[in-house]
Amino acid sequence: MPGAPLTVRLARPDDAEPTRRIYNREVTGSTVTFDLRPRTLEEQRRWIEEHSGAHPALVALDGGEVVGFASLSPYRSRPAYSTTVEDSVYVDVDHRGRGVGRLLLSEALDLAATSGFHAVMARIVGTHEASIGLHRACGFELVGIEREVGRKFGRWLDVALMQRLLVSPGSS
Repeated sequence: MPGAPLTVRLARPDDAEPTRRIYNREVTGSTVTFDLRPRTLEEQRRWIEEHSGAHPALVALDGGEVVGFASLSPYRSRPAYSTTVEDSVYVDVDHRGRGVGRLLLSEALDLAATSGFHAVMARIVGTHEASIGLHRACGFELVGIEREVGRKFGRWLDVALMQRLLVSPGSS
């Protein structure tokens, strides 16, 4: 259905295969994720299940087809970090540059705010200018660079740490 507006909804179990396809392409062909092994369908189903509560996953749909996904994850396991989350956004290569990432990140930020989270962190491989630009456009600030913390495809990789503070509804 060309020309249909992009929509976003919470991820469901039947989104496991299309989100796995999008993710695994990045695992095997890029440094945007530090995973080194593609996920199985069962692993992706578990991932969606783990992202069905306070730390949700969202999918973007174009005419009913999943063209991207985003998630909120706990930032760290210690209790004092419980009001901080980390975001992830992945867009199918054939749908980049069409506003999918911005729509997903905006929806994830709205969910984070209405859920009472205070800060959203993004850890982005330092050379991924599109993701850094997306996060800047959505109000994130660069707060640091983690030097050579990852290694993939025989290269040391830096991570840009970006942050956005949220104002939750009803707070002052």
